[in-house]
Amino acid sequence: MIARILIWSLYDSKTTLDELRERLPPLPEGAHWISNDAQERFGLIVVGDELPEIGEVQDLVGVEPVVFEEFDVE
Repeated sequence: MIARILIWSLYDSKTTLDELRERLPPLPEGAHWISNDAQERFGLIVVGDELPEIGEVQDLVGVEPVVFEEFDVE
């Protein structure tokens, strides 16, 4: 099983955290949206073999994640 962390910086993004929160799709069990208002960062934590469909999040943000890490779950 794999754990993944994706983090986007919204500093130069086309959207804000509030706008993004309004349009987040529901996630399956083992996946969670995360945010840090002070640093204008937003992300996704997933434990499972595949990334869930994240809808239009990537289009709304307008940039690739600044962090995309994969870890083996022990």
